[in-house]
Amino acid sequence: MFKEIKASDIKENICDLLKNNWGLVTAGNSDKFNTMTVSWGSMGELWGKDSVTVYIRPQRYTEEFMNSNDHFTLSFYPLDKKQAIHGICGSKSGRDVDKVKECNLTPNFDENAPYFEEAQLVLVCKKMAKSKFDPKDFTDASIDGRWYPEKDYHYIYFAEIEKVLISE
Repeated sequence: MFKEIKASDIKENICDLLKNNWGLVTAGNSDKFNTMTVSWGSMGELWGKDSVTVYIRPQRYTEEFMNSNDHFTLSFYPLDKKQAIHGICGSKSGRDVDKVKECNLTPNFDENAPYFEEAQLVLVCKKMAKSKFDPKDFTDASIDGRWYPEKDYHYIYFAEIEKVLISE
């Protein structure tokens, strides 16, 4: 069971959640969707709206769903579920395995995007813009070699937080 709150009422530290808990970014619809781990992101205000930013490499299966849907969810889980969820969702592709089944996750569908009953915090997000890292814009020269040896630069999704759900 979830309760809706305002983004400004989120008690958890988003930096801590992303860095230590990681999260799942999920996009698609009730017919077909995919989820993957996300540990890079930000939350704040952009263009006068509560917003999040997530980063997805172009070869990720979830990128297809992010690109073809206006909404996605960003969800976070209790630490005791991290290893099981992220061991699968962070290392296996939804093209090859049913990650939801392997993680024993229970899909739920907001009117705009899928999320999972096991989450403790869910952000329902509407895309506002998409960009892609360009190595010529890196002011720290070490970034390209350290994070992009395959030159698979992340897409950057800027999204409005339309709804925040917390487990009760």
